[in-house]
This record gives sequence, C-alpha cells and structure tokens, in this order.
Amino acid sequence: MITVDQLHDVLERSEALGRYLDIDNKKIQLEEEELRTQDPGFWEDAKRAETQMKVVKDLKKWIELYKEVSDSAEELNLAFEYSKEGILSEEEVETTYKHTLALVENLEFRNMLREEADQMSCVLKINSGAGGTESQDWASMLMRMYMRWAEANGYKVTINNLQEGDEAGIKSVTMQLEGDYAYGYLKGENGVHRLVRVSPYNAQGKRMTSFASVFVTPLVDDTIEIDINPADYTWDTFRSGGAGGQNVNKVETGVRIRYNYKDPDTGETREILIENTESRSQLDNRENAMRLLRSMLYDMELKRRLAEKEKVESNKKKIEWGSQIRSYVFDDRRVKDHRTNYQTSDVTGVMDGKIDGFIKAYLMEFAGQEAAEK
Repeated sequence: MITVDQLHDVLERSEALGRYLDIDNKKIQLEEEELRTQDPGFWEDAKRAETQMKVVKDLKKWIELYKEVSDSAEELNLAFEYSKEGILSEEEVETTYKHTLALVENLEFRNMLREEADQMSCVLKINSGAGGTESQDWASMLMRMYMRWAEANGYKVTINNLQEGDEAGIKSVTMQLEGDYAYGYLKGENGVHRLVRVSPYNAQGKRMTSFASVFVTPLVDDTIEIDINPADYTWDTFRSGGAGGQNVNKVETGVRIRYNYKDPDTGETREILIENTESRSQLDNRENAMRLLRSMLYDMELKRRLAEKEKVESNKKKIEWGSQIRSYVFDDRRVKDHRTNYQTSDVTGVMDGKIDGFIKAYLMEFAGQEAAEK
C-alpha cells in the first residue's frame, strides 16, 4: 500500500506541472491560434499555414499530456480513499500509483526540452575511427542500436548515405530520424563512443579497443530561415552504389554539395561536404542534401551561441560536444557514460536500443540544469 506521503508527492508534482507549463494560458492561446486557422485565405500561403498548424498541434499536445496526468492524479486520489473503505484493494491502488507516477515523470522529463531545436527531427551521423574492420564493425553496431531505439519510439528512419566497410561493418552512415523531439532526446549522444571487447576479427583473440564518433544535428524545416549564398556552394554528381542492387552504377543520381563556410568569429573559411544517395531521383537527392546542409549550419550556429554563453557564464558546467562520452565494455558487461556516471550491466539491451536510461540521465543533469538557470 502506498503511503500518504507518496500520494501527496505525486499530487503536488502534478499541480506543479500545471503551473510550470502554464496550462491555463495555453488553453487561451490555443483558442486564439485556432481562430486564425478559420480565416478564409488561411491556406493561400502554404508555408504560413504549415507554421500555424504546427503551433496549434504543439499547444494541443501539451494540454493533452497534462490532462492525462491531471486525470490520473485525480483517479489515484479517489482510489486511495476507496481503499480505506475496502472498495478497492491495495494492489489496485499500487497499480494506479505506478501509472500516475510514470505519467508525471515522463511529462517532467519532456518539460526539460524547451529549446527551439529540441522539438525537431534530427540527422545522426556515425563515423568509424581508426582500427580498420573492428572499428567499422563497431560503427555498424551503433547504427543498429540507434535504429532499434528509433523503431521502439515510433520515429521514421531514412538512410541518406551509407559507406560500407572494406570487409565488414560501415565506414560511415548518415540517417534522418523524423518525429517530435528526436533531436532533444538524442543531442546528448554527440561524441566518441568507445568499445572494448575480444575482437572476432583478431586471430589471437586479444581484447581490443575501438572508437566511433556520433554527430547529431537538428533537422530544420522550412519554418527556420537559414541564409545560404549560392556563390558559396557547388554540386557534383556520381553513381550511387549500395546493398540490394538498387540503382547501382547505372545513372548519376548521387549528389555531393561542397559549401564554403566562413566562421563569423574568426573569418576562417572551411569546406563542408555532404553526400546524399537516398533516392533514385537526382532532384530529390539535391533537395535533401540542401536540407542537410541547412540543418548542419543551424546546428553550428547553436553550438557557437552555446560557446559564447559558456564564456560569459564561466561557472556553467560545460557540455563537451566532441569528447569521449561513453564506454561499452563487453567482457565486463558494463556500459558507462563518463559525463553522468550512469551505467548498466545490460549490454545486450543497450545494443538492442535500450538507451533511455542514458538519455534521461544526461537530460536530468544538463537540460535540467539549464532550465533551472533560465
């Protein structure tokens, strides 16, 4: 049976969420935003209409999520009273409590993702490190891990570009994960991932260490304005290749865009190279490559702002975007995140995409800290 303190804790957290999320104001705002969609000429400007519908959808989502929490908290309160009268069993109250607590924690978790980019889909790129086949195999294992996580969480995954390994695994892959808050959840995966295991590719059966880097950037849509000067980029085309024989070495549908990026702080210029082989249509690949470029430029601007903010607020704990962040030690059955110290012995589960514990630990420490400082 739950205690009175446990009941009060859940009820207080539920009420606090209503205040943090400003639900009453969101309901008023939703009515106003929905009125705008009833304008006779609303759909004449498709881009404006799409932006407006997104605002309406986001408001509805927050209101619905909080209503679910509020209704469950009220049900728990009644269940607790009914249990005193013998109408409900202790087991039934316990079940209702666990359900309500999970809803409260999930909404608290989601409330941490307040940045504009957090709500977006994302682009996830994996590069194998030095070490040949072993590192390339590790990169393919990470690709599978993120694909399994995306599948379990209802995200659509598209492979934009895949470079197969020389003997096994992959050299690199660029994937799109489309769905609400994909970037917010995965932004903490940025960095170097280290594998320690007895390699199946080593004849002496030695324990080997391999590295692969993961880069996650928000996938911007047409509502985000990114200024790209046509004079700063050039296009190449090439024949697409890959598993399955689709469009292999037939026509030049693969595209490559080279963009000369000028750092606004230093004035230095460097080349950004993006390849896309997702579609059989060269035009579609061009459009998506440009979208990937816009996403990368948007992410670079976000990180530049973050760096400036950290210089001003020197007491703020840094998020090291390019550092080694996690070790996967197969022999010891241990996966540990070096930033949060969160670890698990369920190596098989992690490699099957069960990484929510790492995601939550990261956001609780970093996103929660940022929200508190604002």
